[in-house]
Amino acid sequence: MIEMIIDSIRMSLMNYQRVVILKEKDGERYLPIWIGPAEADSIAIKLQDVQVPRPMTHDLLRSAIEALGARVNSIFVHDLRNDTFYARILLIVDGKDLEIDSRPSDAIALAVRVEVPIYADESVLEKAGILLPPKGEQDELSEDELSKLSPFKDFIDTLNMDDLGKS
Repeated sequence: MIEMIIDSIRMSLMNYQRVVILKEKDGERYLPIWIGPAEADSIAIKLQDVQVPRPMTHDLLRSAIEALGARVNSIFVHDLRNDTFYARILLIVDGKDLEIDSRPSDAIALAVRVEVPIYADESVLEKAGILLPPKGEQDELSEDELSKLSPFKDFIDTLNMDDLGKS
């Protein structure tokens, strides 16, 4: 398991789709994951410490977990199949570990609320991770790197890659 941090949440100006970009905490690989607008807003609201008048869905989930005497230990993006990411919420309930299947976007939105680590499996990073070349060499991507980017091509074409890594 590789610990990740949220680098940014981006929106494509061409189609208004959102992507959360995770970055290795102690490395240089990025992991872009498409997410829905509600989940993107939920993550961004918490990251920017925006106060909302009523609890959002992920606040409700946090409250329910706590009310049941459990606590979130971490979240884990464990698989990527057919361009779909899979995640688990790792809970501790009565001293026992419990794993709950989740969409990565919901797991990340919960993780930012309870301030727990976000992990990704090495196999997921091998399949979808992006290692940006040093400045000046960004046009020299290998065929393998280009194939990893293909699902995100339209979106990435609208990004300023120099902004990655700047929160």
